[in-house]
Amino acid sequence: MIPFNKPYCSGREISYIQEVCHSTTMSGNGQFTKLCHGFFEKRYNFLKCLLCTSGTDALEMCAMLCNLKPGDEVIVPSYTFVSTAIAFIREGAFVRFADSGADNPNVTAAQIEPLINERTRVIVVVHYAGIACDMDSIMALAEKHRLIVVEDAAHAVDSYYKGRPLGGIGHLAAFSFHETKNINCGEGGMLVVNDQRFVGRAEIIWEKGTNRAEFYRGMVNKYGWCDLGSSFLPSEFNAAFLWAQLEQMDDIQGKRRHIWEGYDRALRGKLPASITLPAIPEYATNNYHMYYLLCPSLEVRTSLMNYLKNNGVQATFHYLPLHSSSYYQDKHDGRVLANCDRYADTLVRLPLYYELTDEDVDYITKLILKFLKA
Repeated sequence: MIPFNKPYCSGREISYIQEVCHSTTMSGNGQFTKLCHGFFEKRYNFLKCLLCTSGTDALEMCAMLCNLKPGDEVIVPSYTFVSTAIAFIREGAFVRFADSGADNPNVTAAQIEPLINERTRVIVVVHYAGIACDMDSIMALAEKHRLIVVEDAAHAVDSYYKGRPLGGIGHLAAFSFHETKNINCGEGGMLVVNDQRFVGRAEIIWEKGTNRAEFYRGMVNKYGWCDLGSSFLPSEFNAAFLWAQLEQMDDIQGKRRHIWEGYDRALRGKLPASITLPAIPEYATNNYHMYYLLCPSLEVRTSLMNYLKNNGVQATFHYLPLHSSSYYQDKHDGRVLANCDRYADTLVRLPLYYELTDEDVDYITKLILKFLKA
């Protein structure tokens, strides 16, 4: 079986973890945490980075920083992972789900604007498959209505919008380093703060509601409980693993590009018109997080996935719409989100990981072509 995903180890992870074993700091915010923070802040010019134990934790910190009150509303894509929405629901907000655009699963300003009202406080965007939403139009909406923009950049490490790194455009952003992502540490994430007004409180929330970060910098002579917070810091073991990955980022990204382009060469222009391949807008780069097909129907998608599985290839679909989930359907306002439903029924993701070979890609694409011709 060719798996859908296989987490990659660059080779230095074990030696860095051994360093942690022999160090005086294992619990977090040590040498490797600081190296990871510095990497992102320097390479992408992010204002403030804080590693978290997961992308979900990073989103929960974003929601806490938005300081939401009962009755406040947050606009969230329906075509996303549950963490994107639940982080804000846990803060007491009402989530109003937005449809995806027609060309790719991202939300657009046109889908967002009709949902804005006097109770709206936050717009959350998801850069699906690492491809940027049209951030200029979304940021213009936010400025017009004085809203906070949170980028769910879980898929989007090392991807850009008009030359600007994703995660560095909104007021706040969340990254994921889950094992399925380009850069991973098994389970991990990162909060990015791009607005100075959130920096101080972000550190307090990150440190369990205390001002311990200031204490360690010598800015206060003792630390205590200042605010709400939680244990969001990952251990130094996670940070050490992640640092090994970051050192090899260009190599990892280069290999993923090779695989993505191999799929694209083999399939583009050779499929029936009813099958759609990923569309990359002119304003966006591709970080090669995912290669997907859009089938004409749920039935075709199901048959294709079964055919691949029966021939030793694990392909997967993606999100079930959040607006029609068993948890939220009785809270949704009844709007039909047709594009979201279409992606949920027809999108199939192909295997894409560092160790996937050219022969694997050739085998997979020949299976797809054979199935669709039949």
